[in-house]
Amino acid sequence: MNIPIVSIVGRSNTGKTTLVEKLVAELTRRGRRVATIKHNLHGFDIDHEGKDSFRHKQAGAVMTVIASAARVALVKDIEGDMTIDEIAARFIDDADIIITEGYKGNDKAKIEVHRREAYPDLLCGAGDNLLAVATDTRLSIDVPQYDINDAPGLCDLIEREALAATRGPAVTLTVDGAVVPLKPFVQAMLANGIRGMVSGLKECGDARELRIAISARAPEER
Repeated sequence: MNIPIVSIVGRSNTGKTTLVEKLVAELTRRGRRVATIKHNLHGFDIDHEGKDSFRHKQAGAVMTVIASAARVALVKDIEGDMTIDEIAARFIDDADIIITEGYKGNDKAKIEVHRREAYPDLLCGAGDNLLAVATDTRLSIDVPQYDINDAPGLCDLIEREALAATRGPAVTLTVDGAVVPLKPFVQAMLANGIRGMVSGLKECGDARELRIAISARAPEER
């Protein structure tokens, strides 16, 4: 499955994580399943000394899976930095879109977070596949610019440029065999409304795809 990927990039302390949080919340509100990847140049450890999983790794296990009724976590030794595509192919299989934080050097579509007081210049240049800039000022660049807090506007862009090209719209309206184009906010309104109505039904609580057909009744014969 080819899941579209958008990378949120920028220099340190510009607000990348804050923007990722806002984008994930807004896309989720619109009915999208979002996966995220955070790149940490300095390494990380989710295993803590004294925990059973830590003891498994210390004993020599090359891979440890921690599972519960609600979550699964994988701790695995690797020999080098994996690419986004490798991570997505191996570990992500149930998402509409992947938002990454970092990975400036990849070839994916990027949104750069920019703050004037922190850094006057952009991190990305020509050839970096820059989709847009989320900024607190106006820049002399030939790239779409959004207010740094405009998560809905950026999500419209992501749906239009990343999701629509590979996955199609979240909601498709067909009237008498003809597809009626819907703007993103109309799709979101319909998706959220219908999901909200059927989510309480016993048979539909975990549904991932909903299809509703409404047929006009023929006039009653007199």
